[in-house]
Amino acid sequence: MNILEVFRQAFDSIRSNKLRSSLTLLAISVGVFAIISANTAVLVLDNYFRDTLSLMGGDVVTVTKMPAISMGPMDWETYRNRPDITIAQMERLKDLSVDAGGIGPNRTYRTTRVSFGDEETEPNIGIIGGNEHYLDNNAFNIESGRNFLPEDIDYARSVAIIGADVESALFGREVALGRTIRIEGRPYTVIGVTEAKGNVFGQTLDRFVLIPYSQAAGIYGRNQNIGIQVRAGSVDNIDAVIDELTGILRAIRQVDPGAVNDFEISTNETLSSSLENFTGVLYIIGFVIGGIVLLGAGIGVMNIMLVSVSERTREIGVRKAVGAKKSTIVSQFLMESVAICQIGGVIGILAGAALGNGAALWLDSSIVIPWGSAVGGVIGMTIVGVVFGVYPAYKAAQLDPIESLRYE
Repeated sequence: MNILEVFRQAFDSIRSNKLRSSLTLLAISVGVFAIISANTAVLVLDNYFRDTLSLMGGDVVTVTKMPAISMGPMDWETYRNRPDITIAQMERLKDLSVDAGGIGPNRTYRTTRVSFGDEETEPNIGIIGGNEHYLDNNAFNIESGRNFLPEDIDYARSVAIIGADVESALFGREVALGRTIRIEGRPYTVIGVTEAKGNVFGQTLDRFVLIPYSQAAGIYGRNQNIGIQVRAGSVDNIDAVIDELTGILRAIRQVDPGAVNDFEISTNETLSSSLENFTGVLYIIGFVIGGIVLLGAGIGVMNIMLVSVSERTREIGVRKAVGAKKSTIVSQFLMESVAICQIGGVIGILAGAALGNGAALWLDSSIVIPWGSAVGGVIGMTIVGVVFGVYPAYKAAQLDPIESLRYE
């Protein structure tokens, strides 16, 4: 019996019991759908996170008061009670560090409106205090104009570098360089415009104004909590830089020798590890939910095949009467069971991949095709079909041909 004939008989069996078969196929499809959609979403998130992390240089080390990424329960009271990381500490670190370079603050002081003449933005522009290293540390490129000079920082000049979204909102097709914008009533001369970087989690990276941190500190205060960004120079030098930063910061912040650090140091590697733990949890959830549903679906397959054996008793008797072997009957019903599982599996794979890639469209990330999961789904549904089709197939093969021919 060829495979096409088996699939035809499977379709005939499904059509003859539409409601029962539909519920069985639905259960199979939902189980596979849960696994495939979870796997596809994880692949999308993995690609997206890697693309996002690539926006920050691979040799950038970040020092923060709070963990950069939190997974699971955290002792937030302990973190909140830590002393703030201040500009004075960053400047002291800059003086003492030997291995690290590109040391600079990373702090958004305000989210507010920015105006130019009669034009005004929405109150969603981040006002960031940084130095000449901020753009390199965060992988921004200057599209027009220039970066900060050390003199801009030393003399707290009222100059600003604006993101692409701010330029388009305030200036349209006009030239932004040399124009004076106002932030909370204070004037700043635009000296640079950055290239557009796009969105992360639906949030634009280009809606900001960067001003010298010395200027921001004079307005908003020097003792506010900041993050510190440091460049190691190369990926191979990261460990040495982290060791140096840890020692210097413990001394600056007067951490007792036996106490744990009261600050967090993170790199692309540590962020990637946290994200891998998160995506691993998603994998497990998808497999657990899908496995439970598939167990129920397998029982449904066994049920529908037992009913099929009962309804086709006379047919089985005829086949045996004309010389069909038990192995032939077993093969027929096993393959029908597998065919039913594969039909539901294909539906689940297509639906799961489509939903999982919905996350890619929402995140504006690349579409992924979960080939490994799809192949695994096909193999898995074959196993489910065989496991739950063995007993019905065995029962069909054991039917007495004489009694079967008498069956009405």
